[in-house]
Amino acid sequence: MKILGAVDKFILKLEEFILSYSILLIALMVVGNVVSRALTGSSWTFSAEVSRFAVTIATFMGISYAARKGRHISMSAFFDLAPFKLRKALAIFIPVVTAVVLFTLAYYSSLYVNSVYESGKVTSALQVPAFYMTIFIPIGLFMGGIQYIRNAWVNIKEKEVVYLGTDLKDYNDEKNPEEQIHV
Repeated sequence: MKILGAVDKFILKLEEFILSYSILLIALMVVGNVVSRALTGSSWTFSAEVSRFAVTIATFMGISYAARKGRHISMSAFFDLAPFKLRKALAIFIPVVTAVVLFTLAYYSSLYVNSVYESGKVTSALQVPAFYMTIFIPIGLFMGGIQYIRNAWVNIKEKEVVYLGTDLKDYNDEKNPEEQIHV
């Protein structure tokens, strides 16, 4: 179990690194392009391409991170008002269904990445293989699916509390919000 914990911690740090630097790269490209246009009158030809690449990475690699932290988009009005047993059942059912959807999307997006790879296309500005722009889509979807399975598992394992993510208890069950248990 220590090995799994170390792998999980490594994946968390990798996700944080990828997300942080993707956002910084987007900001650098946007601001740099504006400054370049203001000072020289011309835009960077690669700015939109690099920004699109970074947005794709941040979006799809962020799925797993958001699921882990319980920061995913949710319609929680019904969930918040439901009694504990129903919230617990939903906290298992919803992540399992979401994981199945994400794994299915990961499969189909990997077929798409393969077709882009086989096409041999390159990007217009940087002339890098176009599949580099899409490779993070199935990876992020797959990692998100794994994280949702973990969310369901922590709710199966922990009987007394509902978890919105592996790192976040449902605030409806918390007596003291500073006592977050990290699984």
